[in-house]
Amino acid sequence: MGSAAIGVPALINALVSRRARRLPAATWGSGDRYAWKWGDVVFQRLGEGAPLLLAHSFGPGHSGSEWRRAAEILGAGYQVHVPDLLGWGQSDKRAPAYDGELYIELLGDFLKDVVRRRAVIVAAGLPAAYAVQLALDQPELVRALALVVPLGMELHGDEPDLKDAVVHRLLRLPILGTSALNLFTSRSGLAAYLRREVYASPALVDDALVEEHYRHSHLPGAQAALAAYLSGYLNHGIADVLARLDVPVWIAWGRGAASPAVESADLWLRHLPEAELEVFEQCGILPHAESPEELCRKLERFLAGLGD
Repeated sequence: MGSAAIGVPALINALVSRRARRLPAATWGSGDRYAWKWGDVVFQRLGEGAPLLLAHSFGPGHSGSEWRRAAEILGAGYQVHVPDLLGWGQSDKRAPAYDGELYIELLGDFLKDVVRRRAVIVAAGLPAAYAVQLALDQPELVRALALVVPLGMELHGDEPDLKDAVVHRLLRLPILGTSALNLFTSRSGLAAYLRREVYASPALVDDALVEEHYRHSHLPGAQAALAAYLSGYLNHGIADVLARLDVPVWIAWGRGAASPAVESADLWLRHLPEAELEVFEQCGILPHAESPEELCRKLERFLAGLGD
């Protein structure tokens, strides 16, 4: 019975991994790779003009493809870079450990080595906190910030504690942790997650979107970054330093966002009274994916006001 209890889940996990098919290379933008010290970062480049770096949110199966339509629109007037952050999407997944410092360093190196000009960072979710920290630490790299339903204040702002360490250890166990993550990233689990926590319009969560998230979340090594995110190891708090930010800030929030809800925008504006806030009706935590035309129109208005 003990052997069966171990062997059956292990067999199921192996079958799930074997049946998950790799997604084809992106057909939008001009695909490229950045050979970073901890692995290759796959990114898309579109357009010409002032540089924008679009950073995707974190979650099961998340990747730079959430920015696809917005990047295509913005590429008409800007040079747009959309990376799959290390551990996510098509990028390498062999970092020795995943934490917020890794991604802050990655964003900085990407700007220095790939973009090579002072850029506007447009970041969603937890990477918005990394973008804030980078703007504070290396202001010569960051022209302005556009933060989309940002985290790092009341949510995902605490350093991981002993409880988080236990959760992370459990999620990294070969059988127990892999089984739990496979259940969370099953097609039915992903569909429920996307409809409940990400998109305000359930109709947008079609079979193609679920399949994309399913394949991305079952690529070899993909569970390491996801486990780090779910256990709080990617958290980065910026509440104590946000008021020191000295670049223009634009904030976007979906009215239908559940976590964090739109009321959380008041916390950001309290620290950044000069920031511009745009609320997108009938959108969740990814207004750039749900209403890309409207978001780009309002973002471009902010960008135009930056001057040279």
